[in-house]
Amino acid sequence: MFKMLKEDVEIVFEQDPAARSYIEVILTYSGLHAIWAHRLAHGLFQRRFFFLARIISQVSRFFTGVEIHPGAKIGRRFFIDHGMGVVIGETCEIGDNVTVFQGVTLGGTGKEKGKRHPTIQDHALIATGAKVLGSITIGEYSKIGAGSVVLHDVPANSTVVGIPGKVKVQNGKRVNQDLDHCNLPDPVADRFKELEAEILKLKQEVQQLQEGKSERDDKVIQYANETKGRI
Repeated sequence: MFKMLKEDVEIVFEQDPAARSYIEVILTYSGLHAIWAHRLAHGLFQRRFFFLARIISQVSRFFTGVEIHPGAKIGRRFFIDHGMGVVIGETCEIGDNVTVFQGVTLGGTGKEKGKRHPTIQDHALIATGAKVLGSITIGEYSKIGAGSVVLHDVPANSTVVGIPGKVKVQNGKRVNQDLDHCNLPDPVADRFKELEAEILKLKQEVQQLQEGKSERDDKVIQYANETKGRI
């Protein structure tokens, strides 16, 4: 247990360049506090102390702004950056070395029973404000872009952006864990560029047709004038 707690602190130094000292991280990082509270609540939940587990969960939510259901299964070296507004549902399963940013929701899509929340596999990263909903799987080393809404499975080594989320696989190579927010692919903008190119092409074709029609009209008028003179 103490080894896991130490890993929870160490991952903060790896992921957050603002972390300066152990005492600062241990006393001031709400994401870390939420994870530790969840580990306690989850242990009680597994032993069927459901009410006490929920009390701890709600007290943690009040102080940290992070709501993690005590039934959620969270692996080692889980990092919540800033944390405010993060929601993790009861049947959510999170692997090792996963990172989530503030405002992330790992939730369900309705009142269905059983497994109704996402499974996040090892080394995945979910950026600010992303919503991952339903009993779906986010593959290893995948990245969910900021503000995306993901409703379907995501293969390993993929990047997802947009609403609804669309997969962007980068040449079949593993996506780096560091998320470059400024250079995420934008499928909506890409589609607009395709439409603009298609419209430009159509305009050129219409212009060519108009020029051809104008030339034919000139020839018809010229022929008519020549014929009229002979008559």
